[in-house]
Amino acid sequence: MPETLTPSGVLEKQGPLVLFAFFEPVAGLDRFQPAGFPEVGHVIYKAPRSNGALENVCIVDSAASMANHLEMLCMRGAHDYELVDDLQGMPYLRCVTGELEDGKLPPEKREVVVTSLTEGHRIASTYFFGNRPKKTLKWDGKGAQRIKDDDTLCDKSFGDELAGAENFGIRLDGNKKAHPPADKWWNVFQTIFRYDPNALVHGVLFPQWQIKIPRVLTAHLEAFEASRVDRSGVKFDRLGKTTSGQPIFPVDDATAREIRATFILDTALVRSFGRTNGKTPLGLTQGQKEFLVALALWKIRRLCETPFRFRSGCHLKCARLADDAGQEVTLDVDIKSAITQAGFEDPRVTDIFWPREELYRAGEEEEKKDKETDAEGDINGANDAEEGE
Repeated sequence: MPETLTPSGVLEKQGPLVLFAFFEPVAGLDRFQPAGFPEVGHVIYKAPRSNGALENVCIVDSAASMANHLEMLCMRGAHDYELVDDLQGMPYLRCVTGELEDGKLPPEKREVVVTSLTEGHRIASTYFFGNRPKKTLKWDGKGAQRIKDDDTLCDKSFGDELAGAENFGIRLDGNKKAHPPADKWWNVFQTIFRYDPNALVHGVLFPQWQIKIPRVLTAHLEAFEASRVDRSGVKFDRLGKTTSGQPIFPVDDATAREIRATFILDTALVRSFGRTNGKTPLGLTQGQKEFLVALALWKIRRLCETPFRFRSGCHLKCARLADDAGQEVTLDVDIKSAITQAGFEDPRVTDIFWPREELYRAGEEEEKKDKETDAEGDINGANDAEEGE
């Protein structure tokens, strides 16, 4: 019989929880497409084994890529930024824009651009934190303001709110050596959990404040006894509107004896997010820590319960989920109950406003390139026109 794992039971484990998910291509296919890089293709390395042999191992997806896949499972679709039904009530951040009306932006007028579940830096993304020039490290005053309950904007950036005494308690804000005092780290965990608990699961970094929280859940996908399959693709330009013609390009696929995802859940790190000092609670409560474990297990279960398309040529299904002892396991997660017991406060969704003209303006490097291109165009425009004809 498979062993049943629950969030509370996993959190009690002294060592990390290690799970292996064994995948295979859908439709009985032999080939699949690993993550690759231009002019390099996918990575196959030789790993030493206990019998002295070397085995070809292919990196199908890195830890960063797997985090992206796991976060994608929280949304209704690749282009639908609403949470799935299971996760309704879990806090997250949205970057929104729209036309202000008398200094207000009502919910029906807000246009969602990105969320903390789609951005690589999560709550630490510039979309939420605000733009801070390297010379001053001060907010430039052009966006990243939280929309309050009355639909008006805060008079400072959300990043400055996070740095405040009631949250991170950052000392020497604006200085490269700024950091939270030791006794404020409990506030750091509480604040991140209140706005974006997913960031604690997958890790978050505020380099300017010396805040680095590693991943609670680390995952990677590898293929063993792998072989490279070289094939080609071709691009057709039927209307002749581009200069590329009809190029043929290389495509790398792979075959393997086994495709295996490894999940490592650091329970000690979760426990470090909160404790009691006598009768005084510090950091996260037990229910909040159990929620982080529940969210991690929910993601693993959701990834494994139905076929998942890691990329266009890598559609895999899970055949078996086991622990590091080889024992088959099932994950018993009541995520809705975990959300209730975590004690999240309203509003669950925090909207961060950016003016449209700031959100979509070119960056300094792009502006510089545009100016250089315009200057070159003034000099060489006639020649370009002649060549084009």
